[in-house]
Amino acid sequence: MAIQMKVPTVGESISEVTIANWLKKDGDVVQPDEIIAELESDKAAFELPAEAGGVLRIIRKAGETVPVGEVICEIEPNGKAAAPEPAKSAPAASAAAEGPKATGEVKEMKVPAVGESITEVTISTWLKKDGDFVKLDEVIAEVESDKATFELPAEATGILRIVAKEGESLSIGGLICRIEVMEGAPAPAAPKANAQAPAAARQESASYAAGHPSPAAAKILDEKGISPQQVKGSGVGGRITKEDAVKAEVRPGGAAEAKPAVPAPTGDRVERREKMSSLRRTIARRLVSVKNETAMLTTFNEVDMKPIMDIRSRYKDKFKEKFGVGLGFMSFFAKAVAAALKEFPGVNAAIDGDEIVYHDYCDISIAVSTPRGLVVPVIRNVEKLSFDQIESEVIRLATRGRDGKLSIEEMTGGTFSITNGGVFGSMLSTPIINPPQSAILGMHNIVERPVVKNGEIVIRPIMFVALSYDHRIVDGRESVSFLVRVKEMLEDPGRLLLGI
Repeated sequence: MAIQMKVPTVGESISEVTIANWLKKDGDVVQPDEIIAELESDKAAFELPAEAGGVLRIIRKAGETVPVGEVICEIEPNGKAAAPEPAKSAPAASAAAEGPKATGEVKEMKVPAVGESITEVTISTWLKKDGDFVKLDEVIAEVESDKATFELPAEATGILRIVAKEGESLSIGGLICRIEVMEGAPAPAAPKANAQAPAAARQESASYAAGHPSPAAAKILDEKGISPQQVKGSGVGGRITKEDAVKAEVRPGGAAEAKPAVPAPTGDRVERREKMSSLRRTIARRLVSVKNETAMLTTFNEVDMKPIMDIRSRYKDKFKEKFGVGLGFMSFFAKAVAAALKEFPGVNAAIDGDEIVYHDYCDISIAVSTPRGLVVPVIRNVEKLSFDQIESEVIRLATRGRDGKLSIEEMTGGTFSITNGGVFGSMLSTPIINPPQSAILGMHNIVERPVVKNGEIVIRPIMFVALSYDHRIVDGRESVSFLVRVKEMLEDPGRLLLGI
């Protein structure tokens, strides 16, 4: 009796699929679990494995849209088709014997615990595709939390079955993927029993799929007034997926050709939507929380940067030659801040419940802009570091931040923050506190301005500096005095070098 194969349930919100590609032709002999077709919904593409061995009888053709639960093909018992290919059975069996063998065991890989304060992660990138053969401990994906990016190694050797898609957020313990465990040395995929038939099927279905949108994609393109011929499909066989349609832009003349009678505004009016990353969602949540839960206030001052610029001009070449790093502004600011924090410990404190926690060390967080968003790695014990050690640490942390390689330990535990909007041309800003810290110093760009020195108007390179602080801990007198102290040491850098 023939086995009827129906469209499987592939997701709670998916009610129908499109047969994107038949990998086997009607009348072909198929093996149990052999992939015979590729199905596509408005969200993803899926492989359809044979539920038994036998002769395939196709009922629904490639390109047809079929509701979940409807019959799409039948498989007749092997006996009716055992004779057509007797010569090929031996090579196939031999090839199967040489490759890895399935053990029947399925290894479920779940989101590991990656830090005490991390409750969810986002699948950033799959480095392997669904159905790929993977080895034990081979890196198969990159997982992103709100603090760092981690590599995900395979926990077994076998066939990868992806469960969580790229961009999907999962709680700790959530199922990421399954690995169908196999034993034996890894080998290239064995040729299928009828290599020409799948190739012909792929070619036939590709000719249909190329340039054809899925139902959801067709609706989106119609709403945008974009012809499918203007869109390059990234789906199976060149099929246009929902994601392709969302990203599609109106080409010159495209909208006018589709709807010539409807007047439209000139210019590019394309919109696109992107899911917020886990890091961006956390930044947004924390910034709103700071504004709502702290009594934040900002005080300003200005610094004459000429003394520091003179020192840099005089010694930067020798400094680079001796220490291998450039002499930047950050080391001067970090040392000035560390010295001022010793004099005004409240600025270096934090609130914990009904208590104030004071720190006798200066772990300064340095804001770094990365493609993923703003991160604040920490330079430990700045008060004990030399200028070259600070500059080296700034370069190391900034590089790791931009490469997405910062660890959780490198991102946590700061007692005070410094952010430099001046590198982007900012003249003045009110930086937001990095909780649970009580203050943050904002640097800005350096502009030549007329100032009065010794009764004369002179042109000096001036930088505005801003100190945002939590008024629950830091009083106005303390905050202003702290910023004035930082200004004094920056304008007389010899005091920093002498420690006075």
